[in-house]
Amino acid sequence: MVALKQTSTHSSSEIEHKPTGETNASKPVAGSEGLAFPTTVVAPPPAKDKLRIRWAYTLSIVVIHLLAVAAALPWFFSWTGVIACFLGLYVFGTLGINVGFHRLLTHRGFACSKFVERSLALLGVCCLQEGPGRWVAIHRQHHQHSDEQPDPHSPLVAFFWGHVGWLLVSNTATDSMSLYERYARDLMKQRFYMQLERQLNWLWVYVAHAAIIAAVTFGIGWAITRDVSAAAKLTASMIVWGVLLRTVLVWHITWSVNSLSHLFGYQSHDTGENSRNNWLVALISNGEGWHNNHHADPRSAAHGHKWYELDVSYLSIVAMEKLGLATKVMRHDR
Repeated sequence: MVALKQTSTHSSSEIEHKPTGETNASKPVAGSEGLAFPTTVVAPPPAKDKLRIRWAYTLSIVVIHLLAVAAALPWFFSWTGVIACFLGLYVFGTLGINVGFHRLLTHRGFACSKFVERSLALLGVCCLQEGPGRWVAIHRQHHQHSDEQPDPHSPLVAFFWGHVGWLLVSNTATDSMSLYERYARDLMKQRFYMQLERQLNWLWVYVAHAAIIAAVTFGIGWAITRDVSAAAKLTASMIVWGVLLRTVLVWHITWSVNSLSHLFGYQSHDTGENSRNNWLVALISNGEGWHNNHHADPRSAAHGHKWYELDVSYLSIVAMEKLGLATKVMRHDR
């Protein structure tokens, strides 16, 4: 296994998973710089029930996509909304999902205080990707069975399946408490994370953050213009651009890691599955697209292993480390 420059206080047994490729992570692939497309096809997870649609989740995805289309209407446009959208991609997508849900909670790539950890987790919840417990458990399950039939979202089943289809149908392997017990026990032992999973509390956090953004925007707009209609227009723009469109963009960025980064790109490490380093996904996701690197060394907080593999998420962790907000940062031994 690739050596790490820091040791973690969390053992692999606490993490409850054994990532694919950890025994050969340092083994380079011959001709690794060449692009490749898989020819292997795998069957959907055996516990998947194609006849049972997760209607609430499916309808919410469709509705939010339709509402986000309002960003194309001139009435909803404002530069404030555009700036909020792109700022939100970093604050909620990069810090919440990449740094919080993924590199911290799932793989324990660094340590931090409970306040910082829970703040990052709440930012991730504001991306409407369900609670951190379920997100972490499914991702650990993916690492254990990457591109095999039990993998919840391998695109070797089909591109649409790996991108979003797996979210739309019932799967007893991911829709039961046994998922949490096996793959996220370390989180579920904490009241904070257990409460987020109960009674759709993660959904209410998302609704609350949208309401706060709307209220603050309206207040600032009215204070500046003293015009209720102008403040309402600015608020509508902020909701469409800064909440709805941002949510949709973060969804597709996250989903692209699951789909495109297992179909297109190059492999620098022999991980025994089809994870790829994908330039496009790496750029739009701030580093998550160096997916083969990540599968080779899951505990590393750095997904970019070469000087040209830009990893903004890791740079954010380094900045946190310099500010005293992160410690014991796990680094890939090059």
